[in-house]
Amino acid sequence: MAMNNDQTDTMQAWIDRRRYADGYAGAAFNSNSVDSEYQRDRARIIHSSSFRRLQSKTQIFSIGDSDFYRTRLTHSLEVAQIGSGICEQLRQQYAQNPEYSAWIPSMSLIEAICLGHDLGHPPFGHGGEVALNAYMHLYGGFEGNGQTLRIIGRLGEYSPEHGLDLSRRTMLGLLKYPVLHREVASYGEVPPMTLTNIDHAKPPKCIHDDEADILDWILAPLIAADKQRFRQFKPVPGRHARSSYQGFDTSIMELADDIAYGVHDLEDALALELVTERQWNTLVMAQAAELPGTPLCQNAGFYNSKLFAGNDRDRKHAISKLVGYFIGNIVISEQQKFTAPLLRLQAEMRPEARALLDILKKFVFDEVIRRPQIQALEFKGQQMIMRLFSTLLENPERLLPAAQLAQWRGSAEPRRVICDYIASMTDIYATRLYNRLFNPDIGSVFDRL
Repeated sequence: MAMNNDQTDTMQAWIDRRRYADGYAGAAFNSNSVDSEYQRDRARIIHSSSFRRLQSKTQIFSIGDSDFYRTRLTHSLEVAQIGSGICEQLRQQYAQNPEYSAWIPSMSLIEAICLGHDLGHPPFGHGGEVALNAYMHLYGGFEGNGQTLRIIGRLGEYSPEHGLDLSRRTMLGLLKYPVLHREVASYGEVPPMTLTNIDHAKPPKCIHDDEADILDWILAPLIAADKQRFRQFKPVPGRHARSSYQGFDTSIMELADDIAYGVHDLEDALALELVTERQWNTLVMAQAAELPGTPLCQNAGFYNSKLFAGNDRDRKHAISKLVGYFIGNIVISEQQKFTAPLLRLQAEMRPEARALLDILKKFVFDEVIRRPQIQALEFKGQQMIMRLFSTLLENPERLLPAAQLAQWRGSAEPRRVICDYIASMTDIYATRLYNRLFNPDIGSVFDRL
């Protein structure tokens, strides 16, 4: 189906920016094509301070424990590579379908979305996220994906007021949960805050209440019915509600993120010998045997021998084949309730491949992330974040750096300033600041905060 003029106009609307930032860094066009706007988005993300800080933020394992495993930065690079692979496979698969082909994101666009998807994650992973929300759940909330939107739309350094000032379509792709904190939060009866247990403060998947205006701007090209449906959410008894929909580009990024989590984080666990072949056979291969079309069933001997061969070359061979299998099993489906192609189209994995990926993700979560050694590291980081927040909140004039202090003095919600400051820290910086403030043997007048 060829695109009509309305579709062309809509596609043009998605390259708009909140402020045309000519004269600011990264404003030069590489060409006059639509893709040049997405090249600019990718460049702004790569050169942003938030992206650089991902090199010292936790993926699963604590920074400094090894020089092999992934950080948030290397994870983001791998998600971008997988995302571009998905788009290339979809382009080939739907070459004879002009409507689908027209909306498959370019390499620049999907790389920008995938590279930027973790910009808002705070130090110490999800433990740090819960710690910040413990202080912010009554003040608009804190959630890592919500902070990503805040960075690209408000805090980033490429425009005075509109953050990285990315194109509307890139921002839509980064919008994983198009609902506000106040709409979906359900904390129940919140117990008195303690440093040792803040599980009640786990945030809903959402954006912060402060970014309602950015959400409105992103969704402006949509017709009212699409906009209303896209922002729907499902109540969950006794828990936070969940958003119901995501955009086409987001669905591609989410699949790439899932593959990186289920396969590449598995590779880290195998390389560091955190899981045994017995665990693998019992918890993964036994279930994979019931999925006859999957590689772990068809070539069980190959994968067992390669993954546990004890050398990087054999292990990487098996990991690469798994990634290729998952990418090759992604198709485009349609959500018929939407008019806009960016909402109607969805990337999804074929059921048997999806079932295998879910087995791998659960294995990584249960046998790696939930192991006491990893949880102890997360808990320790959480305690540092909690104490830093309370101390800065009570002593802003004494302890905040000059730039943050100026923002704090002029802010209608000073807690958000402190939250932004801590969320931007790397694991290493947060640890150093903690030691300077609370370790009597560390700290000097020459230290820079």
